Amino acid sequence: MSDTTAILNIAKKTIETEAEAIHHLGSLLTEEFAQTVDLIYQSKGRVVISGIGKSALIASKIVATLNSTGTPSIFMHAADAIHGDLGTIQDDDVVICISKSGNTPEIKMLVPLIKSGNNKLIGMTGNMDSFLANHADFRLNTFVEKEACPNNLAPTTSTTAQLVIGDALAICLLELRGFSSKDFAKYHPGGALGKRLYLRVSDIANNNMKPAVNVDSDVRKVIVEISEKMLGVTAVLENGKVVGIVTDGDIRRMLNKFDNITGLTAKDIMTATPKTIETDVLAINALELMQEKGISQLLAMSGENYMGVVHLHNLINEGIL
Repeated sequence: MSDTTAILNIAKKTIETEAEAIHHLGSLLTEEFAQTVDLIYQSKGRVVISGIGKSALIASKIVATLNSTGTPSIFMHAADAIHGDLGTIQDDDVVICISKSGNTPEIKMLVPLIKSGNNKLIGMTGNMDSFLANHADFRLNTFVEKEACPNNLAPTTSTTAQLVIGDALAICLLELRGFSSKDFAKYHPGGALGKRLYLRVSDIANNNMKPAVNVDSDVRKVIVEISEKMLGVTAVLENGKVVGIVTDGDIRRMLNKFDNITGLTAKDIMTATPKTIETDVLAINALELMQEKGISQLLAMSGENYMGVVHLHNLINEGIL
């Protein structure tokens, strides 16, 4: 059986090694980082990010982060670039090459090809004396003392450093662009994060059935309404206005309290102060209200008009919870 303590110690040492390296990155930031941010911000083109090996994987992630935060970007594998994909780079694009050593054969072939055009080249490297660093217009230093790998071979700490610098670039550009939560939702319409920022109560309530009974409805009709509409609740109306709510919990309490339910109406078992929420409110706010009140349904209202029900299960199905 594995030694749990030893495994946990290795994991902690790995995390501590990478954390120390990330903390040290702050001291490596220079004016060239700010110049890089300004160059990308002022650019009319895209950011083309290239790398080889593990650095290529990090490049892909940075591209995804930039795209999702308002900076158009594209990935170009360094090996593919020297075999036909160099045409990916357009006149106004800014190019970032990522390489720990800055001296790989692919980088040495790619850099002069990029420099032969008018594109600015940013080198992200851990070796400031490398070929990449010496030929880049701007340099982003990702130097690390050692990899988390005990053999100091597998890219671990170094790729983490690259990722962090990429995040720093993205967040600086996000701030400069005034990129808002609404902008974020526009780029993430199908994801749970985006839904938290744009999905409204009306979007859910309109897709649900609309359970409702009159204040003088017999409790049997109330039970049928709750059962048929499958939301565990029904609004109670008087002259078309909400005066109460009956939940399946109210039904259970009624059955425990009364041996004979003949003659009982919705008014006799309803809660007269139902929790409601406006239809134009974000669905995430409905979730917060449900959690605060310890309930699983809310009546959706447009002013004094009853519009339907939003249920906790709806929010779960949408991925908001």
